Amino acid sequence: MIQKLYKRSDLIYILECITGLCICYALYYYFPRQQFFWSMVSVVLVIAPGDSDSNQLAFDRMKANVLGSSVGLLLFLLHRPNLFLICVGIALTLLIGIGFKLKGAMRSSLSALVIVMVHEQQLHSTWHIALERMGCVMVGCMTGLLVTLVFNKLMSFNRNNATGQKRKRQSDH
Repeated sequence: MIQKLYKRSDLIYILECITGLCICYALYYYFPRQQFFWSMVSVVLVIAPGDSDSNQLAFDRMKANVLGSSVGLLLFLLHRPNLFLICVGIALTLLIGIGFKLKGAMRSSLSALVIVMVHEQQLHSTWHIALERMGCVMVGCMTGLLVTLVFNKLMSFNRNNATGQKRKRQSDH
């Protein structure tokens, strides 16, 4: 029943998400003064369900996150964020992302934009908080990309090994 409902790639995707989340949670736990909780959000946005182009999709989502956080940081440096500036950021991020053919990953870029731009209403909310959030988003993106690459490499090795064993058994008969 479970084998009919879920494919092997679904279970691998779950393991990838849990692995990435655990890595980012360790950073969050061991460096409590940093905003690594944003890394946990980013890592699960970057990791894609396993299929033939999951490496490319993870890479595109990482590029989209870099785009969104960069636009967010730039606008934050220009003026303290407000609704109008966030709307400008959304428009800019979408225009640039579509221009770079990142359409499939645009939700990630918009998430990164909002993460970097929206802050708690504090008197000392300055550009360094936006920069720190951008850095934490990038850590999550890199973690997600690395986890995807490692898992895909392991799966490729496993498939090649299984194919080699099957050929050997066929040649023995």
